[in-house]
Amino acid sequence: MSKVKLPVPTPVQHFARCVDDSRRPADYVGEWPEEGQIYPVRVLTHARTGRPQVHILGFYAEAPYGAFATERFAPVASIWLN
Repeated sequence: MSKVKLPVPTPVQHFARCVDDSRRPADYVGEWPEEGQIYPVRVLTHARTGRPQVHILGFYAEAPYGAFATERFAPVASIWLN
């Protein structure tokens, strides 16, 4: 058996509650989270800044948007997918 570790993300689904739905950009085209709602999310780092950003799974947004600041969300649960 090989001991090589592949860069595979862990099979975990994260959920977060929107705590701030203000300051929607005027030119934003797509779905916007509502305060108090819980969403399935992925947290990825921004390629240029290295800061974490929240991506809501299933949301539609036109480029260059589609990611939200982590300050807008509070983690609720992480479910291990087995």
